[in-house]
Amino acid sequence: MPVDCEKGDETVSGSVTHDPPPTASGRQGRPLIVTEDVCLLDDLLRLCAAAGATPEVHPALPQRAGVWESAPLILVGDDAARRVRRSARRRGVVLVGRDQDDPDVWRLAVEIGADHVLMLPDGEQWLVDRIADVAEGIGRPALTVGVIGGRGGAGASTLACALAVTSAREGLRTLLVDADPLGGGLDVLLGGETAKGLRWPAFAASRGRVGGGALEESLPELHALRVLSWDRGDCVAIPPQAVRAVLAAARRRGGTVVVDLPRRFDDGVAEVLAQLDLGLLVVPGELRAVAAAGRVSSAVGMVLRDLRVAVRTPCAPGLDDREVARLLRLPLAGEVPLDPALLRTDAGRRPPGAAARGPLGRFCKEFWERVLVEGGGGERGVQGAVR
Repeated sequence: MPVDCEKGDETVSGSVTHDPPPTASGRQGRPLIVTEDVCLLDDLLRLCAAAGATPEVHPALPQRAGVWESAPLILVGDDAARRVRRSARRRGVVLVGRDQDDPDVWRLAVEIGADHVLMLPDGEQWLVDRIADVAEGIGRPALTVGVIGGRGGAGASTLACALAVTSAREGLRTLLVDADPLGGGLDVLLGGETAKGLRWPAFAASRGRVGGGALEESLPELHALRVLSWDRGDCVAIPPQAVRAVLAAARRRGGTVVVDLPRRFDDGVAEVLAQLDLGLLVVPGELRAVAAAGRVSSAVGMVLRDLRVAVRTPCAPGLDDREVARLLRLPLAGEVPLDPALLRTDAGRRPPGAAARGPLGRFCKEFWERVLVEGGGGERGVQGAVR
């Protein structure tokens, strides 16, 4: 395992002077390997290949100006530590070796300003993850919104699809995740049940890290967004560790992630809730629905701090959106209007939210504008805009 470079009173992080800058494209550059040890270099090249990164290799401190300073990650072999002692102090330097009992490793790490000391083969998985972060150009994670019904038939799946369709239409990288195996499949709701691409069962064996780019490319693309849904097979459960890995990969790509949540709770759903930025509880404006939603709110609120109520109109006599929010003691996200276009028999397979000027489309657009500004992303909000 990697070890933070602190030993006694010596702390490497105190010598750090700057962070490596991202490239002009927003993606970071190639990792830098500094070593003359042929066997160590072979191992590091293998790990870079596993992470999908092509490194730049030098036997000593690079002579070309800016290489050391701009590399997002620097892997210094223990054989080369003395040759880079005059380098500028910065974050993102890892001292790599094989000898677990080397008494000089900590002194060398302090001399070169390394963040971590890593010994192979024990630290291989950690290093692959770090290199993969570089390869994917990690930045601000996707704004992740979960949608759950206060009762059955509340319209949560419809709203989740409409939010995703609207996000994609606004030019944001968008992933729609179907977390309800018994919901019939969001790909069906979007008219793409025969679209090529992987569904949830294909990720059931996922462990550790899932590549964000590989995940995105493997999923069906419908209406300018990617969809992770269920197939029509017998699999109705994914191990929690697989759910955690897949959703983390989705968030690393930036943009927005919308999750359609089931009203039942298990370990997999708990993993999803733990990664949400906010949740929308969809509640029809009727007293019985409010009563049912109260129980859902209590369960979700144990994990998710930012839960808001979206009231589906029209409301029953004596109720309005503010009263529903007051009864549930939740912030009001607004009224979710009935979209007449979805009820028309000639609507074909148009997805929810497809009509930008329709009532549902307008609600979703206003929602994104509001929450993206709240998240500090400005008008278009989030890293991951499609260019």
